[in-house]
Amino acid sequence: MAGVITASEPSWIAPFTGLSPRSFGKLVTQLRIAGADVGGRGRPWKLSLENRVLLVAAYWRTNLTMRQLAPLFGVSKSAADRVIGHLGPKLALQPRQRFAKDTVLIVDGTLVPTRDHKVAEQSKNCRYSTNHQVVIDADTRLVVVVGRPLPGNRNDCRAWAESGAKAAVGNTTTIADGGYPGTGLVMPHRRRKGEELPVWKQDHNRAHKQVRARVEHAFARMKTYKILRDCRLRGDGVHHAMLGIARLHNLTLAG
Repeated sequence: MAGVITASEPSWIAPFTGLSPRSFGKLVTQLRIAGADVGGRGRPWKLSLENRVLLVAAYWRTNLTMRQLAPLFGVSKSAADRVIGHLGPKLALQPRQRFAKDTVLIVDGTLVPTRDHKVAEQSKNCRYSTNHQVVIDADTRLVVVVGRPLPGNRNDCRAWAESGAKAAVGNTTTIADGGYPGTGLVMPHRRRKGEELPVWKQDHNRAHKQVRARVEHAFARMKTYKILRDCRLRGDGVHHAMLGIARLHNLTLAG
């Protein structure tokens, strides 16, 4: 069975990965150096590493079922499923370990509708979702940390610590919205009932909002991968998808 989509044809890369052929080549090289193409026990992969990476990215990008995706690459449904299960975790973004003293980060939580009810709960969008704390660099806009997924009904101030995002950034200056009281993060000034904020605080809040919008822009770009709009993966699958898409997002920005 011959496939339709192949990484040997550069015109397929951008629509299904969001990457330029050059960035895609860098990603494949990184994976090969990390040992992702080293053969293990059992039958060898039918697809090359390039095509397996393209398959995983195409799955995240389109959220097609295995029945729909597998024929596009000329493999069986079970083979496509094994490729995603094996390579998805290897595409995960590695959190940044060190931050310069003048680094400013931005954090916010986003909900990912997830069908595995063991890791999800009904949230404010009335769907079973997981809460993901995402931290970006305010200057470069690159994702630096993605916390572990928590049930969607967990509020952001608790999820900040429980997801591991707080521990990952340490004492680095971090901006957040008003949903993180008591966390020590840099939040907007709050207006007390019946009082008006002074002009300087209003100006501060306006500037704070403009900078904080950068994390919302990151979410918008990441959610062009449709799996983050209705994830069918079970267990750690949603976490691996979020980390992998964060890595693709960074590669896209870096060019």
